[in-house]
This record gives sequence, structure tokens and C-alpha cells, in this order.
Amino acid sequence: MSKAYLLAVFFLLSLYLSAQKKNTVRWVSFDQLDDSLAVLPKKVLIDFYTDWCTYCRKMDKVVFTQPRVVERLNTSYYSVRMDAESADTIFFEGQSFINDQLGKTRRPVHQLAQLLALNEGQFTPPVLIILDENFTIQKRYFQYLDSKKLLEALK
Repeated sequence: MSKAYLLAVFFLLSLYLSAQKKNTVRWVSFDQLDDSLAVLPKKVLIDFYTDWCTYCRKMDKVVFTQPRVVERLNTSYYSVRMDAESADTIFFEGQSFINDQLGKTRRPVHQLAQLLALNEGQFTPPVLIILDENFTIQKRYFQYLDSKKLLEALK
């Protein structure tokens, strides 16, 4: 293959990958969130999901790929995604959170999801939580939100 051909392919691939990054929400972990809030306070969106949740997957494919949603989240919010059934230990605000329900129930809910995302004592995904710059809960949504409803919530 000629060098010009390889260069053209590389250039087109980099343009494609650049476009993909622009249409992607920049998700951060709770560890990154803790550091980011200390440096630059911003509003926070937390998306609690599970692997088995159909509406969670639909939000990933349909809502969190919409250019207006991506732009709003990336410019005005720190966006955190968390598998509510995760076995990971999460350190946030000087505390450690675990999933103490592992092995005890069919659908073990992580302590952090229990703390922030229960609705009348139950966890039913998807759960979206919007917090202000001081990490105070402003709104909770215990349902699928299409892009129009999510953009309205993010105002």
C-alpha cells in the first residue's frame, strides 16, 4: 500500500473517532467526582443502572447519544454512571461504600445506590439523580426519561 493511502485512512479514522468522542457523555467515577468537585464545583447527574434493565440500555443507546443531551451534560455537569449491583468498593467523601448484599439476595444493591437511589425502600432502575454544586439532591427520577424530558430536567 502506498504511504498516501495509509495516511488518508489514518486521517479519516481519526476524524471518525473524534466525532464519536464529541457525541459521547464524559462519564466519571465517584473517585474522579470527589476530586473534580474539589477543584471546580458543578452540578452532578448520577445514573444508577443495572445490566438487566431494558430501559437503562435504551437510555444508553437513545438518550445519552443525543447531541443536545451530550453537550448539556459535558458542559454543565459531572456525569456519573454506576452499576447499582456492583461489587466494587467505592471511596467517596472520605467514606468507603460496598455491596454488603452480595450473596444474600438475587439482586444485591450497592450501599451507595441504597443511600441515594431508593424509592420507598426499593431500587428500581433506571434512577437518575440531579445534584447541585454542593452535592445536594435537587431532583430524582425513578423512570426512563427520553431526551426531551432529560433536557428539561437538566435546565
